[in-house]
Amino acid sequence: MSNTLGNHSLIPQAICPPATRNSLTKTRKGHTHPASITDISAHRKWKSLAAKEFLGDSLNTAGTKLGWRMPRGIHVVPCAVLAADPAFELAGKFNLDGNSQMQVDVRRRTPSSPSQVDIQVTNDSDSLILHWGLIRGRNKNWILPSRHPDGTKLYKNRALRTPFMKSGSNSFLRIVIDDPEIHAIEFLIIDEAQNTWLKNNGENFRVQLSEDVVSSSDVSVPEDLVQIQAFLRWERKGKQTYTPEQQKEEYEAARMELLEEIARGTSLEELQTKLTEYTDESNNNAKEVLIPGCKIPDDLVQIQAYIRWEKAGKPNYPPDKQLMEFEEARKELQLELDKGTSLDEIRKKIIKGDIDTKVSRQLQSKRYFTPDRIQRKRRDIMQLLNKVPFEKSEMPEDKVLDILETPSALELFSKAKKEQDDGHILNKKLFRIDDKELLVLVMNPFGKRRILVATDVDEPLTLHWGFSKNAGEWMAPPSDVLPSGSVLLDMACQTTFIFDPLYKVQAVEIEIDQEDFVGFPFVLLSGERWIKNKGSDFYVDFNDRVKKVDGDGRGTAKPLLDKIAEMENEAQKSFMHRFNIAANLIEQARDAGELGLAGILVWMRFMATRQLTWNKNYNVKPREISKAQDRLTILLQNMYKTCPQYREILRMIVSTIGRGGEGDVGQRIRDEILVIQRNNDCKGGMIEEWHQKLHNNTSPDDVVICQALLDYINSDFDISVYWKTLESNGITKERLLSYDRGIHSEPNFRRDQKKGLLRDLGNYMRTLKAVHSGADLESAIATCMGYKSEGQGFMVGVQINPIKGLPPGFPELLQFVLDHVEDKDVEPLLEGLLEARVELRPLLSSSHERLKDLIFLDISLDSTVRTAIERGYEKLNNATLQKILYFITLVLENLALSTDDNEDLIYCLKGWSHALEMSKSKDDQWALYAKSCLDRARLALSSKAEHYHNILQPSAEYLGSLLGVDPWAVDIFTEEIIRAGSAASLSVLLNRLDPVLRKVAHLGSWQVISPVEVAGHVVVVDELLSVQNKSYEQPTILVARRVSGEEEIPDGTVAVLTPDMPDVLSHVSVRARNCKVCFATCFDPNILADLQGKEGKLFRLKPTSADIIYSEINESELQDVSSANLKDDGSLSPIHLVKKQFSGRYAISAEEFTSEMVGAKTRNIAYLKGKVPSWVGIPTSVALPFGVFEKVLSDNSNQAVADKLEALKKKLGEEDFGALSEIRETVLELVAPPQLVQELKETMQNSGMPWPGDEGTHRWEQAWMSIKKVWASKWNERAYFSTRKVKLDHEYLCMAVLVQEIISADYAFVIHTTNPSSGDSSEIYAEVVKGLGETLVGAYPGRALSFVCKKSDLDSPKVLGYPSKPIGLFIRQSIIFRSDSNGEDLEGYAGAGLYDSVPMDREVKVVLDYSTDPLINDTSIRKSILSGIARAGSAIEELYGSPQDIEGVVKDGKIIVVQTRPQM
Repeated sequence: MSNTLGNHSLIPQAICPPATRNSLTKTRKGHTHPASITDISAHRKWKSLAAKEFLGDSLNTAGTKLGWRMPRGIHVVPCAVLAADPAFELAGKFNLDGNSQMQVDVRRRTPSSPSQVDIQVTNDSDSLILHWGLIRGRNKNWILPSRHPDGTKLYKNRALRTPFMKSGSNSFLRIVIDDPEIHAIEFLIIDEAQNTWLKNNGENFRVQLSEDVVSSSDVSVPEDLVQIQAFLRWERKGKQTYTPEQQKEEYEAARMELLEEIARGTSLEELQTKLTEYTDESNNNAKEVLIPGCKIPDDLVQIQAYIRWEKAGKPNYPPDKQLMEFEEARKELQLELDKGTSLDEIRKKIIKGDIDTKVSRQLQSKRYFTPDRIQRKRRDIMQLLNKVPFEKSEMPEDKVLDILETPSALELFSKAKKEQDDGHILNKKLFRIDDKELLVLVMNPFGKRRILVATDVDEPLTLHWGFSKNAGEWMAPPSDVLPSGSVLLDMACQTTFIFDPLYKVQAVEIEIDQEDFVGFPFVLLSGERWIKNKGSDFYVDFNDRVKKVDGDGRGTAKPLLDKIAEMENEAQKSFMHRFNIAANLIEQARDAGELGLAGILVWMRFMATRQLTWNKNYNVKPREISKAQDRLTILLQNMYKTCPQYREILRMIVSTIGRGGEGDVGQRIRDEILVIQRNNDCKGGMIEEWHQKLHNNTSPDDVVICQALLDYINSDFDISVYWKTLESNGITKERLLSYDRGIHSEPNFRRDQKKGLLRDLGNYMRTLKAVHSGADLESAIATCMGYKSEGQGFMVGVQINPIKGLPPGFPELLQFVLDHVEDKDVEPLLEGLLEARVELRPLLSSSHERLKDLIFLDISLDSTVRTAIERGYEKLNNATLQKILYFITLVLENLALSTDDNEDLIYCLKGWSHALEMSKSKDDQWALYAKSCLDRARLALSSKAEHYHNILQPSAEYLGSLLGVDPWAVDIFTEEIIRAGSAASLSVLLNRLDPVLRKVAHLGSWQVISPVEVAGHVVVVDELLSVQNKSYEQPTILVARRVSGEEEIPDGTVAVLTPDMPDVLSHVSVRARNCKVCFATCFDPNILADLQGKEGKLFRLKPTSADIIYSEINESELQDVSSANLKDDGSLSPIHLVKKQFSGRYAISAEEFTSEMVGAKTRNIAYLKGKVPSWVGIPTSVALPFGVFEKVLSDNSNQAVADKLEALKKKLGEEDFGALSEIRETVLELVAPPQLVQELKETMQNSGMPWPGDEGTHRWEQAWMSIKKVWASKWNERAYFSTRKVKLDHEYLCMAVLVQEIISADYAFVIHTTNPSSGDSSEIYAEVVKGLGETLVGAYPGRALSFVCKKSDLDSPKVLGYPSKPIGLFIRQSIIFRSDSNGEDLEGYAGAGLYDSVPMDREVKVVLDYSTDPLINDTSIRKSILSGIARAGSAIEELYGSPQDIEGVVKDGKIIVVQTRPQM
């Protein structure tokens, strides 16, 4: 918001160059405005009308802002530097993306030489391409010259693409232009490695070549014409708000446009006539509409209106009031004119301030902001982008103990058992045995008590155990509960532990029905050695509440948390002690990284939620508390400046602490209560007890008590209102009595005290909030704007100075927020809050001297957004879809402003904004597109929640156990953090919108991936991954909360139902269809909750194309349903493999591919070469054939590796499955025989493929490591257990390696030429992702773009769903080594996808922005690409005569197939 007055169609003076701004003289028909306003500014302190504050950024015309603004991004940096070649001129320097600079030099055409453009980019990338064309005359279409640099390619007959030449960190390109009629070159730059376009403020770069087009040495344009042209440009561009620098650029651009007109033959007289006619028409229209017959020049009216506005206190007038003020100013001058005063005399009187002005200063309480809403500035959303500079989880090893990314074997084992036994835990104990662990779980599945004792101790163990009815006693267990093989003794029992080969742990399970036992004593026996718990028996109480933390502190900054626990007794004395201790620990927390700060947050939040003692027998002055708060918050402020990667968690910490402040503010808490008592004759009772409490130890409870008193007085002394306010904020009678100086009495005031108490307690509330409630909106705004409170008698005064450097109009914006904070219509308030947060953002990223206060203000604005959204839920019940979409964009923007690494959220926001525009334009695809945006937003929220849980919950559990925090408070710690943030508000809105979008987009509640009718018992699991190696004894319907896409389906499973969204062509989806398992995604949370509530019951599932009908059945009906994938060890016939032998060749070309040498994958790609249509590309391929691995292993140089491998295989044969990872590591130790290296080099070079070794020895080493990783993947867990299931002899499985060049693709796709969901052979189904195909077939969250296409109409693809995957993978031009085993594509066994394909170079993860993707936004491009994919699939199916599973990529619109196999 800015200080504005109306204007009457005048040209903005802010666009004038300095030489012309000093005069308002204009030449128009009938109007001569002599004189200058520089004299006015010399006599007055206020700025002239030419200043940006009045006429530039904030001028309103009939209620429309005449703002000047250009989008930020790439900007030209004018620089007067000589080029190295004196014949060259510097055309410009550009900042491309913050890390790259570009310099363009031009040598203009002479009679003896052509024009020449040199472009140099400083950038690490070695894959820059110039996308360019030339401009001739007034033709806007690009001209493509015949002369161009080597390597230039034609792009769609529309542009040329030329690669840059790399030299060190610079990329260089020279373009020679010999056509004399060409006067400009336009271009963009493409970074192929990053798949990004580098533009000039979203537009093409343009370099003028022909000097006579842009300037003329003998022609000058009058400045008044330039001003008018600049005004016209400003109007054409939507009356944007420009910075002073942008205004200058616009002014010069206007001059250039006029010079171009002159160069084309237009005379100055013609220009002048054309432009002045426009301005005359504008002015005449203005006079007709606003001021018929007026004799007062507009410039004088403007000045007088400005004076009136100043005298009124610079209020924020709505448009109608601005026009009224303008007319009032005109009337005042007209009165002077009517008195006989000349215009010159009036001008002099204005300068002296002698014109009579009837205006009074506006009251602060009167609103002159538009009551409807503010006008938000138009900005590039990308300005809100935050990217974390490095991995936040990295921290020094000496600071953090045992930070593990993956759970231990014991944790995985216990998790699987919890899933199996309903997960209901009565107690959990973890003991240490030297460097090993012993876990005891007491569970209550289906009403029975089950005890699990598990350990990762290596030596065989025996459990010596019993039960107890009283602590300390031993009783022998009943004989009917003894596990198999147990030996019953006199007062105990002994049971041998059973080893679990999958998890490498040993365990005992005991089940008991009796309820009278209260505990479980035991010891362990290892040979002749008894193992006890620190000299005593182990003991687990059946009735204990489960404690989440065992004292280990895994996943936390344990040394810091131990220190906090050690200091807690001291911290409980007072807030002063706690805050000082926290300040002393801040450096240690910072050194421990994000987990260290998480520890501080957990501790402070336990304090803020009253889980820790606030005061214990210690008297401390309020100013001492305030000083300690101030010290802590200043340390946090300084870390906020220096550690931007931790700002999000630092904001959370700050929000749990009051602002504090040196001396005066804190002391006023003590002094002011005495003044209140004295002024209002309140010297006894409750107010005196509160006074004693305040003197002893003030706390955040005092803010609530003060509010309760105010509510009580305002309710006409209704005591129930007093208690309601207290109790709703967690303060009970018991808590009031628990203070060291307890509050025993209720308030009891006289009616004559009402007015004074409301006044004084209202003032006192500000003092309390200044110390205790830094994030309170009113307090935070008052602190930033400044305030002053005078002292009375002994009471000190307080003066808070306004924060310097706030954006123009910011105080008025905050006042708008305060004025509307309780409005029922929350939309204008939300817009004001977000505008304030965006305006505040640059200051939060600076080293502002009052940064702490700005942080508190931003936190308060964020909090107010959340409460406003929640207040607006009811109104949204009857809102339009567009309104809900708009609300989601507001909440997403707020969440992005509060998030450190917000790139994904920013692209979600761009997607929602695009969906909103699609809905407004009635695009028939808008709901389908919006659904993909919704899915992506949910993924972002899920990722954020998971991050919070991983970072905060372990610290909450460990510290909570050390400090004795209530278990319920520990259990919900992270959940409550999430609930308190914007993410929770967004989640509610998404849940409201989802069923509506599905209905509009004609989507059902299910996506059926594998339609198989089945029946089975319902089992609910958290992750499919945790049970993938389990075998169910009865047909089982798994309801899994998470499915990534790479899991195996457990034996005995007949259906997998999930809310997760794996791709239809992901590994687990293919597995489900192959194994005849029903597999579906459920979008309706109510249906899912209903199914989860049916756990243990028997159900039938009947899928349709878009739904699943489920019903409960009895056991007798089970046999009537065909249930696939039941475990039956005798029903499966072993699949026989013929072991392949080494052929004598280490490497072969495509012409030599045979079934004895390579697998089907490699043979198929060679078969396609020359047989598919010419527009389908097939990559060049070579291979390392079967037997090469075995040959390399037998080489003398690898004897030690071979011996180690044999020993590990023996362990594996004994079902020690931990040997699998050791085998993979051992394979990587192989060295390459020289003959292999030489043969592979010759084969690749002869086939036209680049040899990695040409780039250096290290590149060959990278390639060799990739080959070994492919071989090693024979022993990955998923593949190994998959072969065991079908009884395939793993020793006979051989691995060839297909070698191909990686195509740095725009998109990757997978085609099934028969629709896998419906089985419709007339329909092709395909999925497309941006970048590499690994995100499609691997465990990457989100959905791909999916479509179907009838084979009878390949030109009409139908999109089923738009993409929601947040991540794309991209890679430089490289080599990929693909697995190709003899165990793939066997009848009865689908081995495809089990083994690894390894690129030589690491992929780069890129957060995807679909709003700029032509595949999404350009209908013609989408149709072209999808039709091309469908045509390729149809051609390949026709070639093979059977349904095919095809993988490929799209590069510059060209379809390239990289492999095909029979569709399973």
